[in-house]
Amino acid sequence: MTDTTVTEVMAELATLEDPKARVVNERHGDDHGVNLGSLRALAKRLKTQQDLARGLWDTGDTAARLLALLICRPKAFTRDALDAMLREARTPKVHDWLVNYVVKKSTHAEELRLAWLTDSDPVVASAGWALTTERVAKRPEGLDLPGLLDVIEAEMKTAPDRLQWAMNNCLAQIGIEHADHRARAIGIGERLEVLKDYPTSPGCTSPFAPTWIAEIVRRRDEA
Repeated sequence: MTDTTVTEVMAELATLEDPKARVVNERHGDDHGVNLGSLRALAKRLKTQQDLARGLWDTGDTAARLLALLICRPKAFTRDALDAMLREARTPKVHDWLVNYVVKKSTHAEELRLAWLTDSDPVVASAGWALTTERVAKRPEGLDLPGLLDVIEAEMKTAPDRLQWAMNNCLAQIGIEHADHRARAIGIGERLEVLKDYPTSPGCTSPFAPTWIAEIVRRRDEA
């Protein structure tokens, strides 16, 4: 499936719309009704098409934007284009996929991480924290981990939901990956009690940082 037009793809997405899927997705803030498995299958057929990806993104449609993120060429975007896209990505799934599938693979990831981390828009800032969490786990060299813990300790409790969630992920990752900061990370989590009562399905790990840290460290020690 090559040289496909935006109009053709939008028509196919319309046939994939499932009202039941839309109800489920809308509970999580995502305004589309396309099954993600079907979306990935369509992306596999389309393969990488940067121009088509840009056209789909420009429609503003959530399902089209998710598909665009699957068929784009991450390194083809400029820093300013990625910044603009993030500020337009207001639904959680588009935001997450943009950060994880595109920004993390771009050559501008570190520059954007630093710019977004202190942005006044909490949704944009949450992307900066997501990129920081990635570095905490994979490339911590040069990061000021005590400084990050200072910010988390001072700001996470009152942060808006998506920013709070991203900061909590970073807190847990610091505790999991860096034994010398583990006690402080656990202490911060215990004092702030962020996500302490978050409902967790059986067999899943709680997002409450002290529990999360302890569980992952235990599994690694037993491995």
